[in-house]
Amino acid sequence: MPSGTDGFDMTVDFLVAGSGAGGLTAALAANARGLRTLVVEKAAKFGGTSALSGGGMWVPNAPAQRRAGVAMDLEAVAGYLRTITKGIVSEERIRAFLYTAPEMMEFLEKLSPHIRFVFKPNHPDYYPELPGASKMGSLINVEPIDLRRLGPDEDLLLPPLAIAPRGVWIGPNELPHFYRFRQTWRGRAMFIKLVWRMVRARLTGERISVGGQALMARLMLAFRDAKIDLWLESPIVELLTNDAGDVIGAVIERQGRKVRVAATRGVLIATGGFERNQAMRDQYQPEGRADLTLGNPNNTGDGIRIAESVGADLRTMDSAWWYPAVAWAPGRIQFSLNERMLPSQLIVNGAGKRYINEPTPYSDFGFAMIEGQRTGVSHIPSWLIMDDWCWRRYVVFGHLPLPKIPFSPAPTGRKLPAFWRESGSVVMADTIPELAKKIGVPADALVATVERFNRMAAAGVDEDFHRGESAYDQTHADITLPHPNLVPLRKPPYYAFKLILSDLGTNGGIATDEHARALRPDGSVIKGLFATGNVSSAVMGRSYAGAGATISPAMTFGYIAATYAADHPVLNPDATTVGHHD
Repeated sequence: MPSGTDGFDMTVDFLVAGSGAGGLTAALAANARGLRTLVVEKAAKFGGTSALSGGGMWVPNAPAQRRAGVAMDLEAVAGYLRTITKGIVSEERIRAFLYTAPEMMEFLEKLSPHIRFVFKPNHPDYYPELPGASKMGSLINVEPIDLRRLGPDEDLLLPPLAIAPRGVWIGPNELPHFYRFRQTWRGRAMFIKLVWRMVRARLTGERISVGGQALMARLMLAFRDAKIDLWLESPIVELLTNDAGDVIGAVIERQGRKVRVAATRGVLIATGGFERNQAMRDQYQPEGRADLTLGNPNNTGDGIRIAESVGADLRTMDSAWWYPAVAWAPGRIQFSLNERMLPSQLIVNGAGKRYINEPTPYSDFGFAMIEGQRTGVSHIPSWLIMDDWCWRRYVVFGHLPLPKIPFSPAPTGRKLPAFWRESGSVVMADTIPELAKKIGVPADALVATVERFNRMAAAGVDEDFHRGESAYDQTHADITLPHPNLVPLRKPPYYAFKLILSDLGTNGGIATDEHARALRPDGSVIKGLFATGNVSSAVMGRSYAGAGATISPAMTFGYIAATYAADHPVLNPDATTVGHHD
């Protein structure tokens, strides 16, 4: 193929495939450097996995953190990442992420008045006792936003998998108080605030959103102000290379025809993981289920396969952002977070034995389920067992510990919701042996496990798995108790929730360097090809530094790719102009 743009239908400088936070950040950065930029998206709506997420970003020493008077030693944080990634991520990539992420956030805040980041303190890193980690945490969020500000683009934002009633939203720093609304005055105030928000939304029509929805809405407002082109329902189907193997463009399926697009500065793949592709999961993650993921329904690994076809290396394909969850119905999956931090509960495997510190960070918990399953003892599912005191006192899988409230947007009342019972994902019994029989585990083993746990909980020390010793364990625990995570199981009935293995998306894929450039198996660079987000092998390796450690690398390496591409052309552009876009 010639070095110019002959033979193409159109020419841009920078082509971005994928409209999540990584893709839009890259497009904004490229546009700011004067590059003609086009974003193409497979789905009919923008936002990708980012729109379905909590929207948090793990960015040590972020501008928002510094504004709050918190400064981080990035050299120490680099040591923390080296420890948890166990040598499978290069020093160059770790440092590129850590030192560029604050710059990326500063760029976005200066670029657009729509983007303002806020620091969420007291959300510890997931291994806060390790050197370089923080008990204060480095979680950054965006402020809530009324989606009406998007205008017609509101209908084009990918909606969350579970849509909350209008007015029910919880701000970046409010979630711990909501979980404790029966235990603290701030929690009660939070509950009253939620009720008022529902009333106000009905009166005013406001559509306040938080998390990933707010992040993508704010990025889209900046994107529209920048007048960057976005093609929806336009998947990338092929990469185009020259005789040297450089990527010089791509084929896009658009409105029933294939459009050949030249990209003079390169192509960025930001199309997400392969969590919805069961064949790929069978190949790389046999315990993973495409029908049980919480990931984007459009993520079928297209970008990974396209990059592999031009020689890209694939790494950590066994990895995902794993999450223990319950399945109430097909397509109705609810992850388990605060439940695993509560007192008066424990988790057992198919042998009726504890095998893990229950509040363990969710991704590690998933890996432990897989490792245990491979021993021949059932760990998928596991069972979360609690007593009636716990059930009536705390928020459990969204159930509010309140008297039955008709028309409540969340389950209430002392009884298990009918659809929960019908799902088979929760059972109850008046004795532990009866509960063991119902969940299919040895009764003597479960009785012994509960008795041992009760003795340790009464003493306030988990000798087996050190529950409650990490600051992370207490993030959503009952801080009004002497031992926030540890109280014995007491009076019946007892409840057992069936924990299946779910995930927030896969995170293995295209191998990249510190410039987000795709690499071949021999370590050489595929010129003109970049990757970021879950389509690439994560800078976190198989670990998870803290909440938001998915989105922040996606945005950062998208920013890095655009910055690098601006200074490193692949083609000498002709005078070809960009055609009409949506």
